[in-house]
Amino acid sequence: MNVNINSVKFKTDKKLEDFINEKVDKLSGVYDGILGSEVTLKIDNVETPDNKIAEIRLLIKGNDLFAKKQSKTFEEATDNAVDALRKQLDKHKGRFQK
Repeated sequence: MNVNINSVKFKTDKKLEDFINEKVDKLSGVYDGILGSEVTLKIDNVETPDNKIAEIRLLIKGNDLFAKKQSKTFEEATDNAVDALRKQLDKHKGRFQK
């Protein structure tokens, strides 16, 4: 699966990109119809430590699936967004099996 990673106003390191690719690629095992994904990483301008935002859009036939999570680290935000997308994929698969 093609994973497109965009970071807003900063440069990601190779370790973070590999982590994101690994997590998002696992979603293709849940559902075969994933065409690709777009990951956007942002840093919120607030003073709280939970200022890292990960947005993931899964490109599938029909409607795209989207999750946005905010956390202390990009890894944690990505994990939470992938979990949310896994739940959405399960619901999406259930609709087509009926």
